[in-house]
Amino acid sequence: MFDMMKMMGKMKEVQAKMKEAQENLVHIHAEGEAGGGLVRARVNGKKELISLEIDDSLIKPDDKEMIQDLTVAAVNKALAEVEVLAKEEIRKSTEGVLPNIPGLDLGGLM
Repeated sequence: MFDMMKMMGKMKEVQAKMKEAQENLVHIHAEGEAGGGLVRARVNGKKELISLEIDDSLIKPDDKEMIQDLTVAAVNKALAEVEVLAKEEIRKSTEGVLPNIPGLDLGGLM
């Protein structure tokens, strides 16, 4: 028989685990680089840019457009990598709390 109180307790547990996992995303870091390492971007699991390094050899007024393009490429690579890491963290944090339901993706709750 369906136990509503047990289900509500499980949902509170899931909410607590999700909140904890979301708070821990700030500790997950990923790096992307472009131009053979001339531009490096570092992001956290909350998809925030936390550092950007540009090689001194690129700092020339004539290269402004190239620097911008490389920066965008490096940041996008770092964000793509950290998204994978963040989803894995959410999965690990909620493992065992909910049954494995095909198609249920909790990664979108970040």
